[in-house]
Amino acid sequence: MYRFFGYVAAVLSVVSVLQGCGGTNVVGSSVKPTKIVRAALPEISRNDSLRFKYFYYEALKQQMKGNYGAAYELMSNCLRINPNSAEAYYYLSGYEGVLNGDSAALQKIKRAAELRPENATFQERLAVAYIGIADYKEARKVYEKLYAGDLSRTDVLQILLKLYGVEKDYDNMIGTIERLEEQDGVTEQTALAKMNVYSMQGKKDKEIEVLRALAAGHPYDMNYRVMIGNWLLQNGDNDGAYREYADVLAAEPDNAMAQMSMLDYYRAVGKDTLAGTLREKMLFNPDNAVDTKVTLIRQIVDESEKKGGDSTYVLNLLERMLDMPQKTPDISAVYLAYLNLKKMPEDTIQAFEEKFLTDFPDYAPVRMDLVRKAFGMQDADRVIELCRPAIEYNPDEMVFYYFLGIAYTDKGMENETLDVVRKGLSLDKKGANPDMVSDLYAIMGDILCKKDDYVKAFAAYDSCLQWKDDNMGCLNNYAYFLSLHGGDLTKAEQMSYRTVKQEPSNSTYLDTYAWILFMQERYAESKLYIDQAVASDSLASDVILEHAGDIHAMNGDVVKALEYWRKAKEAGSESKVLIRKIRQKKYIKDENK
Repeated sequence: MYRFFGYVAAVLSVVSVLQGCGGTNVVGSSVKPTKIVRAALPEISRNDSLRFKYFYYEALKQQMKGNYGAAYELMSNCLRINPNSAEAYYYLSGYEGVLNGDSAALQKIKRAAELRPENATFQERLAVAYIGIADYKEARKVYEKLYAGDLSRTDVLQILLKLYGVEKDYDNMIGTIERLEEQDGVTEQTALAKMNVYSMQGKKDKEIEVLRALAAGHPYDMNYRVMIGNWLLQNGDNDGAYREYADVLAAEPDNAMAQMSMLDYYRAVGKDTLAGTLREKMLFNPDNAVDTKVTLIRQIVDESEKKGGDSTYVLNLLERMLDMPQKTPDISAVYLAYLNLKKMPEDTIQAFEEKFLTDFPDYAPVRMDLVRKAFGMQDADRVIELCRPAIEYNPDEMVFYYFLGIAYTDKGMENETLDVVRKGLSLDKKGANPDMVSDLYAIMGDILCKKDDYVKAFAAYDSCLQWKDDNMGCLNNYAYFLSLHGGDLTKAEQMSYRTVKQEPSNSTYLDTYAWILFMQERYAESKLYIDQAVASDSLASDVILEHAGDIHAMNGDVVKALEYWRKAKEAGSESKVLIRKIRQKKYIKDENK
């Protein structure tokens, strides 16, 4: 998108440049048509008024199309007709920002603001223009006038607060915060902002005064008392901090924020035994939030690792916690992460993962880890057992459809594979792993080829290559089936050659390329590649061996052809044409291919 007063987008994201005026917002990255401003024309002739309107609305049309150069020329004509049109200057400032930069834009919007000082939109655009050239002093002046004209504009006060902050004008920052409080009352946000300013000034007495006032204004919210204690602890008043925490815990014994802060106090004064006692109390309190417990456990693990990493205490603690009823998977997830951190035996980890999945069957990360392990063991049955319920518990996780489809393929369950692959590909693919989507389309193409549905198969292969144009498996299969059933041997050869170039020792890819050359009657070249295919695989398949025989036969070497055909038969080929080739000692085209 075009740059327009670009600096302000980074400095003041809250600025709304086109409030109430209309036109097209060309600021930042959002271009949204808004209501067009009807120009308030000065006293000019009727003819000039009609001419002005024509150029004015034509300019806005070009602006909406993004044609800022044309819009600039048309709006400039408006100024030639009426040199005192604030609206024309307003829009020209936007075009200047796009075409010539912030300094040029400033002059135009400055003139618009002079002509219409009561127009808040023009004034606000002027302030933004000043920010664009880093003239914060003038920007503040304009925003102060804007606020004086409308005391409900707390958004203007927020901008002023940032502008005063850029200049480190602390007194005016405090004054601006107090004006915000006059409008919205004292809030935690304004109080903390004021404390931050006082902190930058080094006025600690003012800091704590603001915090105590906040707490006094919310007598039933004990967390503000805890905040006072935290401030005192950070500033060296350990006794004062303790009194605040103790008072809160006396009133609310299970206040997690106070308990956490008391832990910090115990650590700060070296009372490790008391810290440990309190921490265990918090961990085993069923009413404490699980995220608080997770935070504590992570602290314990961190401390343990710093002391040498003895896992005995941590494991015992976690196992005691797991003996309690678990409403969420968080503690189990921490325990599993710790088992992996300490590199516990794989069977121990897997046994816990199985239990974890029993307790929380919709927890995708653990199920996925078990799927990967089963897949690595080539246990298709276990992969299916894990993935079938996964697509019910986690229907939007494409990875489960992916592994289930592969497992079904390994089991020869073609209809089930096709069904699950189609379901997986029907999911929203935004942000999906391109390799995974590509492979799913490749699987679909392979199965459709087996079903002799080559039109849909080739469409699936095309989709596969759109997601990953170097999917070698797809390129090989697509090329092979295309050579047999598609007729486009040139395209097939180009795809197959890419696979051979990428993996020159892959016997399957070499065989496919040799066969396509054979189909093109390039027999001598074909022989070079089929010989490499056989040499690359000591256990060449019956298909490769039969192809080798066919190619040698067409190169005039019948003796070698017979040798390969017989080996193909010994390798388990069930081709009826193969038997005829051996008997008649010549190549015979298989009409079924």
